[in-house]
Amino acid sequence: MTVPDTAGQAAAGGGARRVTIRDVADRAGVSVATVSRVLAGNYPTSAAARAKVLRAVKDLDYVIDGRARALAGTGPKTIAVIVSSVDSAFYATVAQGVEQEAAARGRLCMVCSHGGDEARELALVQMMREQRSEFVVLVGGAVEDERYQARLAEYAHGLAAAGSRLVLCGRPAPSADMPVLVVEYDNEAGAYAVVSHLLSAGHRDILYLGTMPGHTTVEPRIAGYRRALADHGLPPAAERIAGVGLGRSHGYAAMRQILADCDGRPAFTAVFAGDDQAAAGAMAAMREYGLRTPDDISVVGYNNDGLAQDLNPPLTTVNIPAYELGREAVRLALTESSPRPTTQSRHLLGTHTVLRDSVRRLS
Repeated sequence: MTVPDTAGQAAAGGGARRVTIRDVADRAGVSVATVSRVLAGNYPTSAAARAKVLRAVKDLDYVIDGRARALAGTGPKTIAVIVSSVDSAFYATVAQGVEQEAAARGRLCMVCSHGGDEARELALVQMMREQRSEFVVLVGGAVEDERYQARLAEYAHGLAAAGSRLVLCGRPAPSADMPVLVVEYDNEAGAYAVVSHLLSAGHRDILYLGTMPGHTTVEPRIAGYRRALADHGLPPAAERIAGVGLGRSHGYAAMRQILADCDGRPAFTAVFAGDDQAAAGAMAAMREYGLRTPDDISVVGYNNDGLAQDLNPPLTTVNIPAYELGREAVRLALTESSPRPTTQSRHLLGTHTVLRDSVRRLS
């Protein structure tokens, strides 16, 4: 494969005449075909010819048109990572893992965000399909309703038909026959472990804070909370589940309401917040009611965001291997044998509890 003749332009000089591949050939004293082969790097050329061409490219400031190379199939392959927001520490860290592993393997990485807009997410997947992305990494959880399942199936089959692949990073596939690669972490086990830590410290009245019905990230955390209580001999009536939504503002508002309803004297001795931001909000609300962490109420979170270690006291939480998720998504997508359109592959990464100072042992 050779680089098209329309593949270059002057990179400087304002309105200067566009530099073509023929100009490079004339300067190097070789044929256009030789220049094309050197630039494409897919056909053997002599060291002398290569040196002449590269020197001419530098002298003329010739820039290869990446779009033309992509159409010719000679440019670097691209992958795309689609997140809800680049402001989130989790999304940003996963995207960093994807980008760095992609770069190490000679790929370009495009990072896109949809801000929770389903139509925008679909448009981005379609755009990446049109750009012939090698694969598309879709990051984070979602509310798993029928509309979501239909949308995801459309993504997966559309990409497979184009010779690409959908990679779900940090979320499960809604059906076993969907042609996707799944790379996720054990949400339920992480929740089970951190709640078991509270139970081992003597807590028997533990509030879970931060629900999102049907959400693929939150529901397993609640399941882990429930399983830990049951395995420690507590009946279903011992469950306390409150608050809608994650994040600092939701955690703060939910805890303010809970404390207002009990005049600042809650029966629970510990809080398991659905994420670290919600834990931070809950702790702020508790302080306003004169309640200290962990002296009055122990608090644990989930995610191990950067803020967790800087809270007062530092927060016990569950570490998510966000960076490794991104790297594994790329590594597995590139190293697995070429999938048939009907195949699915799932890989599960572990979590671990990070012990800090926000839990008090009860006597």
